Amino acid sequence: METKTLQPLTPLELMTKLISFPTVSRDSNLPLIDWVESYLSSHGITSHRWPDPDQPHKAALFAHVGPNIEGAIVLSGHTDVVPIDGQPWETDPWEVVEKDGKYYGRGTCDMKGFDALAIWALVEAHYKKVTRPLQLALSFDEEIGCTGAPPMIVAMQGVIPKGSAVIVGEPSMMKAVTGHKGGNAFTTHVVGFEVHSSIHYQGVSAVHESARLIQWANEQNELNRAATPGPLAAMFDPPYTTWHVGTISGGTAENITAKNCHFSMGYRAVPGDDPARLNQLYFNKVNDVRAAMQAVHPEADIVLTPRFAVPPLEPEEDGAAEGLVRAVTGDNASHVVSYGTEAGQFQDAGYSAVVCGPGDIAQAHQPNEFIEIAQFEAGHQFMRDLLAKLA
Repeated sequence: METKTLQPLTPLELMTKLISFPTVSRDSNLPLIDWVESYLSSHGITSHRWPDPDQPHKAALFAHVGPNIEGAIVLSGHTDVVPIDGQPWETDPWEVVEKDGKYYGRGTCDMKGFDALAIWALVEAHYKKVTRPLQLALSFDEEIGCTGAPPMIVAMQGVIPKGSAVIVGEPSMMKAVTGHKGGNAFTTHVVGFEVHSSIHYQGVSAVHESARLIQWANEQNELNRAATPGPLAAMFDPPYTTWHVGTISGGTAENITAKNCHFSMGYRAVPGDDPARLNQLYFNKVNDVRAAMQAVHPEADIVLTPRFAVPPLEPEEDGAAEGLVRAVTGDNASHVVSYGTEAGQFQDAGYSAVVCGPGDIAQAHQPNEFIEIAQFEAGHQFMRDLLAKLA
């Protein structure tokens, strides 16, 4: 009996399917993972998943095609997207809409456009019987600290042959990005002591004490901005490590010194700025503020919980991933970015890594997010040229 071969989907069809899954980081990505696994299987490709034991509603997926040898090119992307809550979308964010030379939809730019191209390339590589292997790696929880990639990278070892060069497809306008900042963040819970605000000196305001820590972050930014950056740091915008508090909540009423205040303190560090040193700077300030609080009332406290730690991507000397991308794109300029990706995590695990993907990061996380059709087509051509090098 003749076996019917399914026609592979086009990159646009694949992106349209991926966008239809509302994989906001707080929600499940399993429907998308199930579909990708089934689609690859329909073309004779075995994939592997790593289910998160702490979040059973999430999983990573990876696959290998070509000879069962080491040295594969790895195409890495994340499956989660940021929320659409409160954003004034003019189109359905979970549907790809073509308009004015752009594809609109949540994740078209960041980064299901690249994911679709990577899936397309994997299937093509399988049918072309490439002589150098190609791998796909799809992670989760990138948007909340790149926490899904590290366990996926560990899970890949020993299940599929180790790859050599990783291309992380975050939007870079198809430029070869060889460095990015790292980042750490700590959930900070300041515990005060409640009294009537008319006698506030007898209590400890968690909000006021949080303000001391936030002001310290402002001071660190000013110090870093005033310093002369080194050659590597000078490539970044801004050319120094930055501290930031993005959310804060606390207090009970206007006339009560706040019992609790929660905020997240994080930093984005230029490569070479030691995370251990930066962490200790914050710990030292927390210890000073805590001591002053407890001098007023011993029950006062500050509790830190690590949220994430993303290593920087360090420019590599004669890096295999960089060399490959430059050979495909013809881009010989130097590019770095201030956001973080799993590229630094792959690099820490012994891979050569580079960031290169279609789209402009300025469109990421925006209402009416889009990728220019010309950029999507450039990504498609990149994959065609990459496959030619793997033939």
